[in-house]
Formats: sequence, C-alpha cells, structure tokens
Amino acid sequence: MLVSNASLSCAGCSAGGGGGGGDDGSTGRLGGPEAPPHNLSPTGHLVVAVCLGFIGTFGFMNNALVLVLFCRYRLLRSPINCLLVSISVSDLLVCVLGTPFSFAASTRGRWLIGGAGCVWYGFVNSFLGIVSLISLAVLSYERYCTMMGATQADATNYRKVIIGITFSWIYSMLWTVPPLFGWSRYGPEGPGTTCSVNWAAKTANNVSYIICLFFFCLILPFIVIVYSYGKLLQAIKQPSQKLSEFIRLH
Repeated sequence: MLVSNASLSCAGCSAGGGGGGGDDGSTGRLGGPEAPPHNLSPTGHLVVAVCLGFIGTFGFMNNALVLVLFCRYRLLRSPINCLLVSISVSDLLVCVLGTPFSFAASTRGRWLIGGAGCVWYGFVNSFLGIVSLISLAVLSYERYCTMMGATQADATNYRKVIIGITFSWIYSMLWTVPPLFGWSRYGPEGPGTTCSVNWAAKTANNVSYIICLFFFCLILPFIVIVYSYGKLLQAIKQPSQKLSEFIRLH
C-alpha cells in the first residue's frame, strides 16, 4: 500500500514540476496502472482536508481526555474500562501517526512522504483500525460473559481483560503484517492522498488476502458483537416480559 501510494504521489510530484531524477524510480513503481487517478478538484481536496483536520483534532482531544481521566481517578480503573482505554489508545495513535499525513496530503492535493511513507501510513491505519474493531468485539463478549455468568463480576480481576487486550493487538498485527511481506500490498487509494490495502488488484494473491481480511477482521468480530449484545438484550427483556405478564394477570 505504501509502495502504491508513494508511486502515485511521485507521479503527482513530477507532473507538478517537483519530480526530479530522484523521484523517477518511485514514480515507476507507484505510478503504474494500479495507482488511482487524481480525480478531486482543489475544492474537493480542501473539503477533505477540513474534515480530516476536524476529525484528527477532535479525536486527539477526546481520546487524550479519556486517558487523562483514567490515569487521574483510581475509581475509573476497572477491568472493563481497561478495554475502553485500549480502544482510546489505538484511536489516539491514529490521530497522531496517521491523520496528520493524510491531512497534509489533502492540503497539497498529492501524497507528500514517498513510497515508504505510504506503506507506513497504510500499515499503521489498518493495524490500529482493526485493533479498535477487535477490541469492541472483545468488550462485547466480556460484557456478555459478565452479565450471563452465575457469579458476580470481580472488579479486581484484570487477568481476563489483559488477555483480551493482548489478543486484540496481536491478532490485528498478524493480519496487517502480511502485505509487508508479499501477501497483497499497501498502496494509494482514492484521489491519491491516502494509502490502504490494495483493493483494486484482481490477482489471486491480492483477492485471497482481501477475502481473509474481510472475513476475519470485519465479519467475524461483527458476528461476535451482534451475538453478544443480542443475547444480553434477550436476557434483559425476559424479566420485563415476565413482570408485565404477572401484572396483567393480577
């Protein structure tokens, strides 16, 4: 993804007069047929930049506040809140390590930090995004186990939560590292100001990765979330229905 994005950027640089001899190699690698066209107008890039600036600023402040409150008030340091903190950390890192690069690229209308920067951006955003999604699935399952368990939850037992957090980060790493070693790749997407997994290539290598990523990092956690909260909702409704029936009969 980085490689593709970088090539697209370099192609834009050379077109704009900024492509010297040092950029020719990158342009050749990144500016091939898989590089997305620059199909946004200057106004479109400006709108995207404003949105990214708002999202990045608001996301940074919001998640930083969560971390400050968690560290400052001991009462908030419950096991379940540790999972929420893990999600805040991943979102905060996106605002710090990812959004500034796409924001800067949108203000200039082209990718600015080359092929390696494109791969870095694609990997970091994919990794941290999947961390957040898997953490939400772990959180929903933990709430399901806590509410459906026969015993009362232990507010001092952090072992299960630590395992869940560790699993979320390692699982996400396992699914976002392969493009760095040849199973698909990271490259430019959209108007060439962001990078992600190469969604466009129709090769068996790329399609197989996209299918696995879609199932194991989107469909599977989504099923876990729907199942866990569906069971919780069902458990909450049953006492209410029994109470309503009791009142109606008496």
